[in-house]
Amino acid sequence: MKTETQISDINSAKFTKQTKLFFILLIILLIIVFIMDIFLRSVNLKSGEVLKALFNNSGSEVHTIIMKFRLPKAITALVVGIALSLSGLQMQTVFRNPMAGPDVLGVSSGASLGVAIVILGVPAGFISGNLQNIGNWVLVSSAWIGAGAVMLLIMFVSSRIRNIMTILILGIMLASGISAIVSILQYFSNETMLKAYVIWTLGSLGNLTAGQLKILIYSVSAGILLSIVSVKMLNALLLGENYAASIGLKIKRSRILIFACTSILAGSVTAFCGPIGFIGIAVPHIARNIFKTSNHLILVPGSIIVGGIIMLVSDIISQLPGSENVLPINSVTSLIGIPVVIWVILRNKRNSELF
Repeated sequence: MKTETQISDINSAKFTKQTKLFFILLIILLIIVFIMDIFLRSVNLKSGEVLKALFNNSGSEVHTIIMKFRLPKAITALVVGIALSLSGLQMQTVFRNPMAGPDVLGVSSGASLGVAIVILGVPAGFISGNLQNIGNWVLVSSAWIGAGAVMLLIMFVSSRIRNIMTILILGIMLASGISAIVSILQYFSNETMLKAYVIWTLGSLGNLTAGQLKILIYSVSAGILLSIVSVKMLNALLLGENYAASIGLKIKRSRILIFACTSILAGSVTAFCGPIGFIGIAVPHIARNIFKTSNHLILVPGSIIVGGIIMLVSDIISQLPGSENVLPINSVTSLIGIPVVIWVILRNKRNSELF
């Protein structure tokens, strides 16, 4: 239980001069890495050519490279980083578990199961490999449902079992069970559907069509709005459900709103980009360490910016600038996220004061 002093500190945290300075610096850094993500690829382009391509529809080869490939991928990386970071922040608060995240607790696996059912279980003639038009909405909706189902199951268990490690083990078991179900679906699927699913499992920030990117942006924008609306709810839940109820918070309604938000954010990313690990668990801790607060009025925008920066940096690294080789994005995010997870475990005593 938190002391009255701790409760007061969380609720009274404001945008100090130092906090505002951090936000300004992070926004500048976000802009810099976004520009770098457009420039630093296997083919080096001159600044003048890039600027001309961005502001002048010349129809040149450079314009095609920038507008059809590099810019959409950079936008995708930014949106994915925001979505996974916010979903991880909300899960860590709701479950009061510093190790919670969409990939750790099986939420991403639930979304993957929804995608697998659509790709492997729907006739090939209905949904093509590119999943155009209505197929895109079917895909993302199934991911939302799968993610939401796992969230509800984890919450049901966590309401009866408070041990953090038990919840984490349950998440791992759920992910393994879901993988088994997906394997069975793969076994009974035909060659066309299996190929479509295998391509999806490879995961990528650059394989989205214009229609898919538009849906991803719409979905994540809705998730951001829900996150902003739920700031006070998250602050109250951070102090425990008993305290939250005592100040008039409707627990069930709050859970439904936060679950819907998390499912939309994590499910949308998984649907179109595949499972991407460690961003959801690592970024909220980085944001807390930067701003030195547990107030979600600061952490929500902080996680948005930091998540965008980390994902853009991961995309730059995965490109191996100057080389034609491209690393799997999951490998890069794992190398960035794992040290943070280790740091969280080693500083568990300090984290216990935050949750």
